[in-house]
Amino acid sequence: MVQDSAVVALTGVRRVYGDGESRVAALDGVTLEFSAGSFTAVMGPSGSGKSTLLQCAAGLDQVDEGRVRLAGVDPRGMSETALTRLRRERIGFVFQSFNLLPTLTARQNVELPLQLAKKPPRPAEVDRVLAELGLAARAAHLPSELSGGQQQRVAIARALVTRPQVLFADEPTGALDSRTSREVLALLRRIVAEHGQTIIMVTHDPVAASYAGRVVFLADGRVVDELANPTVDAVAARMAALEPADDEPTGTGHGHGHLEEAAAC
Repeated sequence: MVQDSAVVALTGVRRVYGDGESRVAALDGVTLEFSAGSFTAVMGPSGSGKSTLLQCAAGLDQVDEGRVRLAGVDPRGMSETALTRLRRERIGFVFQSFNLLPTLTARQNVELPLQLAKKPPRPAEVDRVLAELGLAARAAHLPSELSGGQQQRVAIARALVTRPQVLFADEPTGALDSRTSREVLALLRRIVAEHGQTIIMVTHDPVAASYAGRVVFLADGRVVDELANPTVDAVAARMAALEPADDEPTGTGHGHGHLEEAAAC
């Protein structure tokens, strides 16, 4: 049963790719809830269904069976125009690649979602988001003039400027060094604690997962474990137990490209 506080909920979700002998259930009866103000990490071996889960939960891919509730609505059956509006106004996305427009300043990149939604950017609101992410002094700089960590902060600011109900993060620290990764993860955790932001993050990194309040583990398209208040050692131990032997297949290969392309709409 879906709770009222669930910003995102999946009930009995199945997503199948391929036909005949190549048919693979990327998600196989997944039921999960993500409550308001929660920070959840999703982990699993390669091919476990992590990216497919993010795609279906974010309304970027249709499920074959089951139901998804996203920000209070069911994306199934919505027109592409309505889905695009939903993604622009109520959902934020952050990826491993920063996806900043190189000819726009940090401030202009942050303002872009508002302009796409035909909402005139309010300078005070943009200033607030930039300051909160430690970018006030870098607002007039181009992405090429920023460090990797600063570029990811701009990407996070861009995702948050519309005040989304949920922020989906796909390997957000994958392109960063360890020190910068910790800074970005601490920032995400602070946004959850201070502003009640809901974050769902796919990661392969036990250190990244330890910043979340809950870790959900997938294997072969199914939820196989959960861990509350995770530590690095506990996450690493669970992941080690889930990793397939070297001679086993590693899954469907569906992943980041489709997610980023659809989210850019």
